[in-house]
This record gives sequence, structure tokens and C-alpha cells, in this order.
Amino acid sequence: MISIYILTHNEEVDIAHTIESAMLSDDVIVVDSYSSDRTVEIARRYPVRIVQHKFESHGQQRTWMLQNVPTKYEWVYILEADERMTKELFAECLAAIKTSKYVGYYVAERVLFMGTWIRYSTQYPRYQMRLFCKDKVWFTDYGHAEREVCLGQTGFLKETYPHYTCSKGFSRWIEKHNRYSTDEAIETLVQLESGTINWRDLFFGRSELEKRRALKNLSLRVPFRPLVRFFYMYFWLKGCFDGSAGFTWCTLQAFYEYLIVLKVKEMKQKSRENLAHSISDGKTQINLVLNYEK
Repeated sequence: MISIYILTHNEEVDIAHTIESAMLSDDVIVVDSYSSDRTVEIARRYPVRIVQHKFESHGQQRTWMLQNVPTKYEWVYILEADERMTKELFAECLAAIKTSKYVGYYVAERVLFMGTWIRYSTQYPRYQMRLFCKDKVWFTDYGHAEREVCLGQTGFLKETYPHYTCSKGFSRWIEKHNRYSTDEAIETLVQLESGTINWRDLFFGRSELEKRRALKNLSLRVPFRPLVRFFYMYFWLKGCFDGSAGFTWCTLQAFYEYLIVLKVKEMKQKSRENLAHSISDGKTQINLVLNYEK
């Protein structure tokens, strides 16, 4: 059997559906970031454990959870509140943990948006670390999200998990991605100043995960990124085959990219202004010293 963590913050719209999908396990833990809505109230209707911890970042929240919230089983699965466990995926998870070859497994998400599976423009299959041996994996921060650190080999599951990415409406999506874009802008600056493009992984990566991460580092250096991203997703990835939902999805992703670009420019400008002020203050201090000596 496996234990299932569910990460929440103001998820009253989704939490009941998510918990019900997770009840395939007899050990479900809701890790809440002090929601201000009815998330915890709704969760208490179910036979699950509930713990609360102040949110600092996605990576830190996961690592704190793994280190401080005990589970009934050695193997755990992480669910976001807008994701679901399925019977088919759960059965594959149970089969996968019987082997000692891997310490964790990546699972592909199936993005559901405006009632449509966004298959093409999301570069399906897009994998996330979801099932793993608890003491063999932890997480670090990367942009607005997180990256896993695994002490051993990892594998991939065939079954997917549904991800209802805009279940709480467009206003919530825009508000959330406005926050995310700040973290992404910081990570972009770091990558541009010290990161490099891994051309080997880009063309010869052993998995879609390696290729995707190399492509992301390359995309940070492309001029007119928001426009390029739209055309790449809508035409090159054939997002046009996702219908009207696909067009909306690609437009929102381009808008998100534009927010990141704007905030990178803003951060660079502030950095230059701070440097100018520091130089100006330094010159003032030198002049004061010289005048004093005279």
C-alpha cells in the first residue's frame, strides 16, 4: 500500500473530489497552508489526517512535509488539490513499488482545461515526480515550482493523472500566475547569468524530462519569447488541434511568459538604479572625506 499526501491552500472547490479520489489508500494526509476558506472544514468530513504548515515555497513545503509528517507506509504519492488519483494509476503504483530497482517514479499529467484534454500544446506526456520512497527523495525550489533530488534510479509510469488546471476560474488562474511569474523572473535572471544550455540533453536526452528542461533553458534566451511561445505551442506543437480551449490555453501561456519578461526587465532596471545610487553614495562619501582632510 502507499500513503497519499494532498497539498492544499484555499482549495474548497476541489478538495472533496481530490480526497474522494485518494481514498483508494487507507492513509491520506492533507497538508494545508493555513487556508482562509472552507478547505479544512470540508476535509474534516473525511477519514483523513490534517496538518497545517505555513507556506514558504513549493520545494520547502514538500521537504518539510516529508521530514515532519509521518506516514503509515514507506512509499508515498503526492497529489495537488486540483489533481486526481485514478483506480488505474493506483493499481500501477502498487505494482511498481514491488520492485527495488527504482526509488521513485515520474507520472504524466493529463491537463483538463475548459472541459477539454489539452494534449498537444502541453507537450504530452509531461512528467512530474509523484510516487517515491519517502527517505530517498526530497525537493528544492526552482522558479515558482520545485525540482526533485533522488538518491537512486527513477522510472516512469504509464498511467496518467487528471489535472484540472483552471477549475477555480480564470481570475484565480491569473492571480496565481502573476505570483508565479515573480519567482520565474528571479530564476530566469539566475539562469541567464550563470546557467548554460545543455545541448546534449536537448537533442539526445534519455527522457522527455531531460529534453524539456534543456529546452526551457534555451527558451530563456530567445528574443520575443511570448510571441515565439505562442507560435511554438499553437502551430509547432499542433495546439490548434486542441480546439478553442487550445487557443485560449496557448494565449494564456504566452501572457504568462510576457509577465516574466516584464518582471525580468523591472528587476534589471532596479538593479541598475541601486548600483547607480551606490556609486553616487560612494562618491559623496569620498568627497566628504577629502573635504574633511583639507
